[in-house]
Amino acid sequence: MSKPRQSLAQDLAWRFEAFGYDLFVGLMRLLGVDAASAFGGWLLKTVGPLTGAHKTARRNLRLAFPEKDDTWHEAMLAAQWENVGRLSAEFPLMDKLVPSTGRVELINGERLAEIRASGVPVVFVSGHLSNWEVMPAAIVDSGVVCEMTYRAANNPYIDKRWKESRARYGVKLFAPKGGDGSRELLAGMSRGASVALMNDQKFNTGVAGTFFGHLVHTAPGPTRLALRFGTVLQPMSVQRLKGVRFRAVVHDPILVPNTGDRTADIKAGVDAVNAFMEARIRERPQEWFWVHKRWANSVYDEIAS
Repeated sequence: MSKPRQSLAQDLAWRFEAFGYDLFVGLMRLLGVDAASAFGGWLLKTVGPLTGAHKTARRNLRLAFPEKDDTWHEAMLAAQWENVGRLSAEFPLMDKLVPSTGRVELINGERLAEIRASGVPVVFVSGHLSNWEVMPAAIVDSGVVCEMTYRAANNPYIDKRWKESRARYGVKLFAPKGGDGSRELLAGMSRGASVALMNDQKFNTGVAGTFFGHLVHTAPGPTRLALRFGTVLQPMSVQRLKGVRFRAVVHDPILVPNTGDRTADIKAGVDAVNAFMEARIRERPQEWFWVHKRWANSVYDEIAS
C-alpha cells in the first residue's frame, strides 16, 4: 500500500523545520564540541524547569528516591537538565565523540573485540544514560557489525539528516521500531549482525516487573531475540566524565535462562535488564533521562491521591 501524499502546507512546514534544524547543526559544529556542549547544558538547565516535563521528572525522582530530601531532588533535576542539554548539542558532533578521538574511555573493550572475532551476534542492551549515542559509536568504532534501533522523526527531512549524521561516525544500519523493525532485526541477526536496543522505557504491553520497588512494564524484545538466537544480552552503559569526555563500559553479559518455560525465561531476562538499569541509575542518577513516564499509570495515580 502506498503512503498517502502529504499536503503542500505540511511539506513546507517540514522543510522550514528542517531548515531550522540545519541552522542549529551548523551553529553547533561552528562552536566546536566543548563550547556547543556547554551552551546546550546552560540552555536546558535554564529552560527545562519551565516545561511540563519538569513535573514528570520530579515525580519520577521521588518515586525512585523517596528517602532523599527536596534539596537533593532539586539538585538532581538541575543536573539532569544540564545533561540533556549537553547531549542535545553534542548529537550533531558525534563523529568527534568516538573512542578513537580520545574523548571516550572504553572499559572492557576486550569484550567487544571478542564479539567481533567470534562472529556470533549478541543483543546489546542499555538505557538513556549520559550521552547514550556514545554506546553505538563505541560499538561500531570497535568493528562490531551491529544494527541500531531508533525512533524515526515525524519530519522525513529531519529523519534523513539524523541518518546522515549517524553515518558520519559509522552507524549506517537502522531498524525502525515496530513491526518492520522487528523483521529487520531478525534478518540482521540471521546474517550474523548484532543488534542494540534501549530497554529502559515504559512499554504498556510489556512484561510486568519492578523498578525501584514500583510496578513497571518493560519491552521483552531484546530477551526474545537472545533466546531465539541462543545468544546473550550484552549490557553497556555510558558515564559522563568532565565536560565532553565519557566512559563507555562493557559489562558482563547476561545469560538468559532457557528452561523450556518461555514465559518464565523471558521474565527472567527482562528482570535482569531492569536490575541492571536500576543499578546504573543509582550510581549516577543525574545522568538518566528522567522526563519519560517509566512506571505504570497506577503508580502515578497512587502518588497523586
